[in-house]
Amino acid sequence: MLNRNAEALFWVGRYMERAENHARLIDVHYHIQHEGDFADGEHKWARLVDALGARADYLQQFDAFTERDVLSFITLDRGYINSLFSCVSRARANLRTLREKLPPELWEVMNSFYLWLGEKKVADILSEAPYPFYKGIKERAAMFLGMEQSVMLRENEWHFIEGGRFLERAENTVRILQSVVHAIEGAGMPPYPYLQAVLKSVSAQQSFRRHYADAVSAEHIIRFLIECESFPRSVRYSFAKLEEHLAGIELEAGEAHLPHEKAVRQAAKVRAELACLDEEMSMEDAERLLQYLMNSSQKLGKGMAAAFFRMEEASA
Repeated sequence: MLNRNAEALFWVGRYMERAENHARLIDVHYHIQHEGDFADGEHKWARLVDALGARADYLQQFDAFTERDVLSFITLDRGYINSLFSCVSRARANLRTLREKLPPELWEVMNSFYLWLGEKKVADILSEAPYPFYKGIKERAAMFLGMEQSVMLRENEWHFIEGGRFLERAENTVRILQSVVHAIEGAGMPPYPYLQAVLKSVSAQQSFRRHYADAVSAEHIIRFLIECESFPRSVRYSFAKLEEHLAGIELEAGEAHLPHEKAVRQAAKVRAELACLDEEMSMEDAERLLQYLMNSSQKLGKGMAAAFFRMEEASA
């Protein structure tokens, strides 16, 4: 497989996961808002922009953090590289270059998603409660994932899409938790309502209850989303799957094996560390662990670029 094709597929996985994550992150903030935890209306929208690391890009276009401007920027902005529309548009552009090598159903689902989103205006989001709109985003992302799982050969193309998806997922779960931990510290409020919102945003309420029964606490919720080995959106599960997909990639004759093996070991190291966490974890411990996991995710992304794309950094 050509390096540029591998990179294009890797970013298809990342962009689609990122689009779904943005919809989930907005969902978190709406759930918190409904809990009545915010008094400053503008601050809550600024926090959403900060959770995406997009304050500088946002302030180039807007002077204040209003609901309309923030939702428009995060969802539909053509110029912001990580808006929902930009993610879907870039994933579609990457997929189009490989259309003849992939099952046609993948292109049909992706193109339909792109056309649907491209017709939307911010007034469409605000005319009803935003929740149904972002639920529609998550459903279309799930449709693409379901088609990919159903029709793709388990060869390098699939491993690159899945590798990109699970690296993005690990990073996004960490980012959501970091956002909420910072919100808890900033607001000086009890952490439980915030972390309940996180469980809702990643559809983890039932799974969490099955795991911890009635032992509900902030620490248990954070631990579940970091270290549960069977929940598909936990950080540990994501790194385990990432290790599996990296190991499944077959190199061609003459390609360097050392960077590939190093990337596999990096994923395995984080996965093993998460399997051996201390029994007790304070909020300060959780904050340090989340930063370590964010750094590890970004380091692994660079390692994968060096191993497979022969670039210092993959293009975001």
